[in-house]
Amino acid sequence: KTSGNILNRINFYKPVDGLITAPYSAAQQHYAIDIATKPNETVKAVLGGTVLMANYTLETGYVIAIQHSNNIVSFYKHNASLLKKAGNFVKAGDAIAIVGNTGEFTSGPHLHLEIWHNGVPLNPSEFIVFK
Repeated sequence: KTSGNILNRINFYKPVDGLITAPYSAAQQHYAIDIATKPNETVKAVLGGTVLMANYTLETGYVIAIQHSNNIVSFYKHNASLLKKAGNFVKAGDAIAIVGNTGEFTSGPHLHLEIWHNGVPLNPSEFIVFK
């Protein structure tokens, strides 16, 4: 796949410091990684782009989604609050939200991070180093 080559040349920014408590699992339809971190930690954009949505949902609480170049979209869920609105432009590493524990499908303060490319979910652990 040529898309993999493009992705391997992109430097993704680490959105939060923390521990991966739930890995990516296509089999379990968990198209994300969950990163446990301190409450009120700042969530940062993994790449620059335009905020697609910044809303509250019953299931996943405060959610922000960013459209990046190369048809990449990132989602950040369960936030305590959002720092950007739809239409805002952000740079990689910009503060976009505050880690939280919102929504029915949460299990303590953490960031649920999804990265999609051309409509296909990717394992964020393959592109971002968490130590």
